Amino acid sequence: MPQPPPPLLRLITHLVFIFTTVSGHTCGNSPPCPPFTTTPPPFPFSHSPGCGHPSFQIQCSPPPLPATISINNHRFSVIHYDPTTTSLSLSLHPTTVANCSTTHTLSTIPNRPINLSNSPFQPTDSFCSRLSYLRPCLPPNLPNCSHCPWECRITKNPLQIIHSCGSIHPPQLSTEGCQADILGFLDSFLKFGIEVEWEEKDSYFSSCGACESNNGVCGFNSSDPKKPFLCFESLSKSQKLSPAKEKPNLRVVMMTLAILFLCFLMFILISTYVSRRRKNSPLEDPAVVYLHRHRSASLLPPVYTFEELQSSTNNFDPQRKIGDGGFGSVYVGHLRENRIHAIKYLHKHNPTSNSFSTKSFCNEILILSSLNHPNLVKLHGYCSDPRGLLLVYEYVPNGTLSDHLHVHKKRCLTWQVRIDIALQIATAIEYLHFSVVPPIVHRDITSNNIFVDKDMRVRVGDFGLSRLLDPGCVWTGPQGTPGYLDPDYYRSFRLTEKSDIYSFGVVLLELVTGMRAVDGRRDKREMALADMAVAKIQMGLLGEVIDPRLATVDGGGVAALAELSFRCVAADKDDRPDAKEVVAELRRIKGRLRGVSVGGGGAAVGPMRASNSSNVVVPDGGPLVMD
Repeated sequence: MPQPPPPLLRLITHLVFIFTTVSGHTCGNSPPCPPFTTTPPPFPFSHSPGCGHPSFQIQCSPPPLPATISINNHRFSVIHYDPTTTSLSLSLHPTTVANCSTTHTLSTIPNRPINLSNSPFQPTDSFCSRLSYLRPCLPPNLPNCSHCPWECRITKNPLQIIHSCGSIHPPQLSTEGCQADILGFLDSFLKFGIEVEWEEKDSYFSSCGACESNNGVCGFNSSDPKKPFLCFESLSKSQKLSPAKEKPNLRVVMMTLAILFLCFLMFILISTYVSRRRKNSPLEDPAVVYLHRHRSASLLPPVYTFEELQSSTNNFDPQRKIGDGGFGSVYVGHLRENRIHAIKYLHKHNPTSNSFSTKSFCNEILILSSLNHPNLVKLHGYCSDPRGLLLVYEYVPNGTLSDHLHVHKKRCLTWQVRIDIALQIATAIEYLHFSVVPPIVHRDITSNNIFVDKDMRVRVGDFGLSRLLDPGCVWTGPQGTPGYLDPDYYRSFRLTEKSDIYSFGVVLLELVTGMRAVDGRRDKREMALADMAVAKIQMGLLGEVIDPRLATVDGGGVAALAELSFRCVAADKDDRPDAKEVVAELRRIKGRLRGVSVGGGGAAVGPMRASNSSNVVVPDGGPLVMD
């Protein structure tokens, strides 16, 4: 059962305290204590042990002397009390001070600082002018009117008297010393008393109101150091009880149980109502619900507001757009700490793509938040809003591999760079297939989804179609980019790691040939690069498809890379190498380029190694079905 909210717990505790009664306890009658005219004095005051408020205990003095009250070990005489207010007029209890040449009995001057902190009392502003301070030297530290301590240092000269909380009056010391001047001056304005006030904030006052409404007497447990509130039966009731019948009142116990039952019933009704309202609320974001169902909030990337991302891209200014796709656009924006990010905006305006966008959005967050590899793009945050779904990535500033191969053709990628890029992509795929549990199939490895930084280091991105691979194979509808889609997967609906190998083989062919994966300007039978390259290689015409910009490159290395791509795009998935074999072969080709013999295991290529060689476990309950 869900836990009751804190306000309900406080209500139940409050009710229990109200009806906690102790039979036979009385706050005895005694003669009135001036200036209090009633017996017993009204709450919070009391002169009986365990009655009233712990901080308002008074002591009666022999008439006609007024009652006294102790505050922080200072004894005061209560010279005036108005029951219609929450204030008192206090005068210091008579004290003997012997600081001058002659002993003087003073009723108003304290012999040590008075501190009202950690008590319910504070001086009122109206009587602040009657507070006096003696300071031995200039300039004096003027006090705060709400915390006016007193200091009595009458043995040093010269002295200055500060009063009215802001003015300084230097008395003229006569030859008689402080008796005629300072002490008389102090006595003249302190004898009227100090007005203090209190606020009825603590639980004693709220509990007492309910107690008195049931003819109870308010008090506290004086034997407990915490002095908890207690509600005692009134004297008239306790006198009717004989010692043998001093037991808890059955009627009060039954009433308490009835109230607790009603509170519990009310809580159940409110919880049911809130639960149904949440379930039927149109504002409940299905993407957020799905994410929190499959992953703890602490393991998810940071959440941005739509307004933050809108502002960072200048209201999604078209000039900030760096990419476009069927389900959204990518913008560059400055976010927290003025860092540059790439912001992918998956639009919700198209009803036919709305469901797919939400699934792709959740899938990418859940998968990328569990990965850590230098050649995989990093997800820095997300936003789920009725106006759109947005993903925040690290910004890779040098475009995509497709841009470098097919758009900026004048900037020819050297053979060394092409081998490095191929090896980095392969190590990222190897990480997904062998270092993550369960393995992840990317399903959309294309030259457009491979981002290149200024140092020609790559990041594989766009995990919207990715899938966790259960043991065996996954049956799912084929999805991917034309020209890169595994034909075996397309025919059989069986998804395996070898589908990524096929897509990677097409990227290798792009690196070897410099041609696009799909080109409508080519002959129908050669429109798909994989079909054309396989046919040319089988006919021994590899030279016809090699990128002319690689004419000066050692043919053996190019032929080896072409042969590897040929194996990767084999029609039968069982004829394709796995990611480990691909990485090993690329390292051999790279070693041959440098004139170094590299074994099957291959030497580690520094920046292309995964940052964590241990397996990464994707938590249970991840996005197993996102199609």
